[in-house]
Amino acid sequence: MSFKEKIIKEKLPSHLAIIMDGNGRWAKMRGEHRIVGHQNGVEAVRQTVEGAAELGISYLTLYAFSTENWNRPQDEVLGLMSLLVEAIENETPTLMKNNVRLKAIGNLDSLPEEVREKLNGTINTTSVNTGLTLVLALSYSSRWEIVNAVKMIADKVADGEMSSEDIDDSIFENHLTTAGIPDPELMIRTSGETRISNFLLWQLAYAELYFTELFWPDFDKEELYKALYSYQNRERRFGKTSEQLTDN
Repeated sequence: MSFKEKIIKEKLPSHLAIIMDGNGRWAKMRGEHRIVGHQNGVEAVRQTVEGAAELGISYLTLYAFSTENWNRPQDEVLGLMSLLVEAIENETPTLMKNNVRLKAIGNLDSLPEEVREKLNGTINTTSVNTGLTLVLALSYSSRWEIVNAVKMIADKVADGEMSSEDIDDSIFENHLTTAGIPDPELMIRTSGETRISNFLLWQLAYAELYFTELFWPDFDKEELYKALYSYQNRERRFGKTSEQLTDN
């Protein structure tokens, strides 16, 4: 029996976040350049987006490029940027077909102009869609996001728009790049690494974490279903006891 058949749709997370890791190691094991791994990773993205959309998940956030990734060898960074432009352009018809809306978070001003243009074009084109919202984290750093939110709030306090007493969780969340997006209930990371790596640190506070040894290019719909099935078999207590949950 496929894991998909075991999934209870009423118990799916509304927001799934994924750290797509292992493209380079996947390519190295095959004697290929790291960029070949990124190219093969595009198919895993396609499978995951389609799988999430078919199940009715509302939000899918993919960690596509971190601020730390700018420190990689220049040929890999340039190859990634070129691949990103190509993938955005090629996948737009598929996003439209699957009723997927695209959004992006991160320090987008640091991206090359051509990437920003293609990205904004697809975001505008898909804005009419009402199904899955696909969020790409590009040139993203959670610490950068948090510091940026603090600066914006501090400026408003200094300008008299709000007082320090007004600041609470809700105010802070509204100044993050994910404002208006619910927190992820499940975070998946591939390639056997078991850390969060500066990804959605605030938003993942109560998320379930799922780690798999598979490199990202080998991740497919069945692996997605397997992770979601694992999630459904966990007890989410949010600080309460099991008995309190049962009583409710």
